[in-house]
Amino acid sequence: MVTLIILVINIIYVSFFTIRMILTLKGYRYIAAFVSTVEIVIYVVGLGLVLDNLNEIQNLIAYALGYGLGVIAGMKLEEKLALGYITVNVITKEYDKDLPKQLRAEGYGVTNWAANGLEGDRMALQILTPRKYELKLYNKIKELDPKAFIIAYEPKTIHGGFWVKSVKKGKLSQ
Repeated sequence: MVTLIILVINIIYVSFFTIRMILTLKGYRYIAAFVSTVEIVIYVVGLGLVLDNLNEIQNLIAYALGYGLGVIAGMKLEEKLALGYITVNVITKEYDKDLPKQLRAEGYGVTNWAANGLEGDRMALQILTPRKYELKLYNKIKELDPKAFIIAYEPKTIHGGFWVKSVKKGKLSQ
């Protein structure tokens, strides 16, 4: 029974640890501090159980296994939370002015310009979206242009533009 408790405690602890790290990196200081308070209580209880029962190897194995499973669980939780924003750069061979218009109609912030590639004229687009809509955006781009070249990255700072107001109004969630 102690072995199972150690396993579960460590899964929970490492999940909290992962979420706290992500919150810290994204600038959610106070929430991260609260999560770390809960995290350390869980950690001390779990470690105490292992140290009190160090003569039983299965407890040490449960602790290590719980740690690994906690990393996976924390990553899954982070995917579900999808905090922050993503910037997606798209290069399309189809120099079609409707592509940015269709994406804007979906609520995405799109800036587009003429570009030149190895095989001629292209259209480049830069799109900003909350991470929770990232996959929806990829699917929409692939639907509109299956051959589009897509690169995504996470912006560190966002300032200005009309788009922030649109997101606050919930236009993308429709």
